[in-house]
Amino acid sequence: MILLLVWLVVFVVSAAIGLIIWCKLFSKAGYHWALGLLILVPIANIVVPFYLAFADWPVLKELRKLRQQQYPNNPPAS
Repeated sequence: MILLLVWLVVFVVSAAIGLIIWCKLFSKAGYHWALGLLILVPIANIVVPFYLAFADWPVLKELRKLRQQQYPNNPPAS
């Protein structure tokens, strides 16, 4: 019984840490942090990492826009 309780505590703590990491990752990419909660949805937990990997992040869009304003004659870096 004690072993089951320890296992449950470890599972809950590691799930909470993983959820915090996903929320922070979306936040740093420029999306709303709550999109990290999609990792809890069964099919979305497969789709969300692909979306995050291949989508154009809002942070990078803003960076490109600022670079264009600062250096209007140079082409965008990438």
